[in-house]
Amino acid sequence: MKPFTYQRAKTPAEAARAVAASPGAKFIAGGTNLLDLMKLQIETPTHLVDVQDLKLDRIDATDEGGLRIGALVSNTALASDARVRRDYGVLTRAIVAGASGQLRNKATTAGNILQRTRCPYFYDTDQPCNKRKPGSGCAAIGGYSRQLGVIGTSDACIATFPGDMAVALRVLDATVQTVKPDGTTRAIPFADFHRLWGDTPHIETALERGELITAVTLPKPIGGRHFYQKVRDRASYAYALVSVAAVIQPDGTGRVAFGGVAPKPWRVEAAEAAMPQGARAVTTQAFAGARPTEDNRFKLPLAERTLASVMAQAKAQDA
Repeated sequence: MKPFTYQRAKTPAEAARAVAASPGAKFIAGGTNLLDLMKLQIETPTHLVDVQDLKLDRIDATDEGGLRIGALVSNTALASDARVRRDYGVLTRAIVAGASGQLRNKATTAGNILQRTRCPYFYDTDQPCNKRKPGSGCAAIGGYSRQLGVIGTSDACIATFPGDMAVALRVLDATVQTVKPDGTTRAIPFADFHRLWGDTPHIETALERGELITAVTLPKPIGGRHFYQKVRDRASYAYALVSVAAVIQPDGTGRVAFGGVAPKPWRVEAAEAAMPQGARAVTTQAFAGARPTEDNRFKLPLAERTLASVMAQAKAQDA
């Protein structure tokens, strides 16, 4: 690990200004992803701005009937909140499907949606990676790609976003609240928060330099049956090959987002109109234009089967 300086910010605006003022600065909260990357010298910040004193660890009701989830709310606290379990069950299910109890105790809401890819070539500093070193190439293209993306990828990168919680936030139409270094605030729809890789896979989100996440807001509950089904190589502590977050209404309509397949939680709203017709009709539209490799082509039928399983569960519960 390379040397760095450290400070504890007292206000969100102060934290944002501190990171903006130093080209090599990073925010740190739980540190469950950043510290691992620092040990491997994939992330080499020269200055860390600790945001743990910012009192962003509350879950509050909004005037619109939803919830405001502070950026520092732990994954454990969020998943166990009675309001989340009752009205946003897909979120609780997605969080519990991820990592381990120990990590969920430490990981934060903002850190979870900012975690970086688990592509093995990103972690292997002996291999070229456009995310790690822009312009160096992508060893995953033409390499072993079983875990990697099938849609939304590019000729520069085929990595996937690895998280579970973000898939549920996408299906719930969450919004990311931020503060900029000049003190102004911004609301970013979750659909726009994570970027597709394009030619700049090292730019992963819509955040500007120094912009700090302060909260994630949820709209008022939408009812329906909530599901999060994750298919992985082992029963726990593994990233999704394919995951499905779905909210299904008694009439068969609903919303669905997929994880483990793209650079961001993958939701195609136009495909949701086909939900009463079945899983194949939905996935045919949702994965139109997919570019799988020989190693991960299985993810396309797996996504269909996983959604079909979720839809069958919903039908059985409403019978």
